[in-house]
Amino acid sequence: MYKSILQLDEMHEAYGKLVKQAEERLVKIYEKAGEVLDDSEPVEETNPEVVGILEEAQGKGLERVDLCGRKLRYLPEAFGKISGLLSLNLSGNQLEVIPDSLAGLEKLEELNVSSNLLESLPDSIGLLQNLKILDVSGNKLNALPDSICYCRSLVELDVSFNSLAYLPTNLGNELGNLERLSIYLNKLRSLPNSICKMRSLRFLDAHFNELHGLPNEIGRLTNLEVLNVCSNFSDLTELPETLGELTNLKELDLSNNQIQALPDTFGRLDNLKKLNLEQNPLVIPPLEVVEQGVDAVKLFMAKRWADKLAEEERKSMIEVNEEAENGWLTRSTTWLKRSVSVVGETVSGYLGTAGPTDPILDEER
Repeated sequence: MYKSILQLDEMHEAYGKLVKQAEERLVKIYEKAGEVLDDSEPVEETNPEVVGILEEAQGKGLERVDLCGRKLRYLPEAFGKISGLLSLNLSGNQLEVIPDSLAGLEKLEELNVSSNLLESLPDSIGLLQNLKILDVSGNKLNALPDSICYCRSLVELDVSFNSLAYLPTNLGNELGNLERLSIYLNKLRSLPNSICKMRSLRFLDAHFNELHGLPNEIGRLTNLEVLNVCSNFSDLTELPETLGELTNLKELDLSNNQIQALPDTFGRLDNLKKLNLEQNPLVIPPLEVVEQGVDAVKLFMAKRWADKLAEEERKSMIEVNEEAENGWLTRSTTWLKRSVSVVGETVSGYLGTAGPTDPILDEER
């Protein structure tokens, strides 16, 4: 037992030395990280312009800050204390994180952090209740925090040129004021059904993704004017029938997909002025119609839709007539059965029931 205790003490002592050595190495690593970026270029610890902005903010209220293209690698937490800030442009830098303290910018309406090195957004971004324009394009985002749905004042959202595989499920349920949504150049395979509840949406760009289709209720976006789903390549093969309900749609780009037929309701897009159907194996409408332009396509599809409705009406009339005839036959058969039943009962009454006997007739002669 004593031997085991001594061995345990020795192990603790050895472990303590290892921990101390590891701490010393870690300190050296941090020191080197603060001195050298890539063996040659010194890291700028504090940007003089950033310091100047923070000092100025203490003296008077700042509404706009533009630090675009300053090669910033981090943003001081103190930025979250510029309470009167309305617009913050941090695009074209080398930021890897956004400090949680930015949630303190309660009046912020515009935030641009495009073209940085961001791999995630802080959950605290949902506290920016007055944010109207958010641009996080050109980063390394794999997902958006669900809290972004709480930015209910958003009018424009640009998350393009990232690595997004999906969008928050409730995005459309909460962002009812959104008018422009840019989600192109990502890895999206589908759009959440809730996106169809964005009744204010006018612009939707989802090109260059991996979309397998559009939500079935896409037609509820009655204010949509521009829709771009080009270059989803082999993944996008068909479109929902409700596409024809986008009555305010003016521009539609479906190029570079595998669509073989436009939905029969396509001819109802009365306001459509620009249409791109290139690089699709289209059968309906045929290529010669597509080459004549958007009006020819709409006319062809409108006629096809009218013919389809006429055929359905014809089939419906046939069914109605058949039901009527079957109904007459059924009524006639029922009447005949009733008549036969009545006659049968009458005859049975005469023949089958014996009345009282006459004793004179029964008397033997």
